[in-house]
Amino acid sequence: MFAYIVRRLVYAIPILIGVNLLTFILFFVVNSPDDMAVSQLGQKYVTPEAVQAWKRKNGYDLPLFLNSQEQGAGALTETIFFTKSVKLFAFDFGRSESGRDITTDVSTRMWPSLAVALPTFVVGIWVNICVALMVVMFHATRLDRWAVFVFVALMSISYLFYIIGGQYLVAKTWKLVPISGFNGEIQPWKFLLLPVLVGVIAGIGAGARWYRTLFLEESNQDYVRTARAKGASEIRILFRHILPNALIPILTGVVVVIPSLFMGGLLIESFFGIPGLGSYMLDAINSQDFAIVRAMVFIGSILYIVGLILTDISYTWADPRLRLD
Repeated sequence: MFAYIVRRLVYAIPILIGVNLLTFILFFVVNSPDDMAVSQLGQKYVTPEAVQAWKRKNGYDLPLFLNSQEQGAGALTETIFFTKSVKLFAFDFGRSESGRDITTDVSTRMWPSLAVALPTFVVGIWVNICVALMVVMFHATRLDRWAVFVFVALMSISYLFYIIGGQYLVAKTWKLVPISGFNGEIQPWKFLLLPVLVGVIAGIGAGARWYRTLFLEESNQDYVRTARAKGASEIRILFRHILPNALIPILTGVVVVIPSLFMGGLLIESFFGIPGLGSYMLDAINSQDFAIVRAMVFIGSILYIVGLILTDISYTWADPRLRLD
């Protein structure tokens, strides 16, 4: 197991390099350093001298990949790519274009993101599995057909509808919780209740339908028919046979999602005014702050790779027949 984990971590290095390089290229295809300077200076008419001064101050006056004016290693190190992107592998995220420390911002904003995403994740899985198991118990009945129709209808509705509808109904009409905002010290649950509720309800359609498909596939296996022939009750079959044997595909979808909890949700955090990593990323994109975008993509890549490794490890827990050499 230890050798497998080390091997996967070694394989992750070229993946991170490729993601880092691709992010760098895509960003500078869209924005040149001059465009970034104009955006950050925030003036309608910017003089060329001001643009050059901003580029020198922020290190964007260097060539992108190769500095022909330098000799030896300096030809590679004295470039924008090396000074801005390679340092990420030492977890040196540097400062944003506005001068803020990115590491401090990430460590501060990750907690509001987790406060919303973690309960949404846990409650959502529990609700989806329970609903799917209930529907499977009544498979091929009118309840099952109506449930599938409702699942498809919920999947077809835009996520924005759930957000705006929840804000209008729960916050504005019933006045049960604030419409938006976040306070981590004074009754934070009031600010988190509606975003979590919206996230759970919005995910029922796709989640319950997917789990229903997994459980129905297991219910057609020979061991289930044998259990029914022996007189086992449907509840016992669901919880003692179908659910444990469906854990591997469930873990595939669940464990991979866990790293995204740290990254937050763009729409939820933006519409509910939650100062998490999702809104942090969206603000950086709008302001063309390449330093923040670069750091967030790099962190997301690391978390996704860790999620894949955790998925493989969890397989051995769910099915002892699987062994990682």
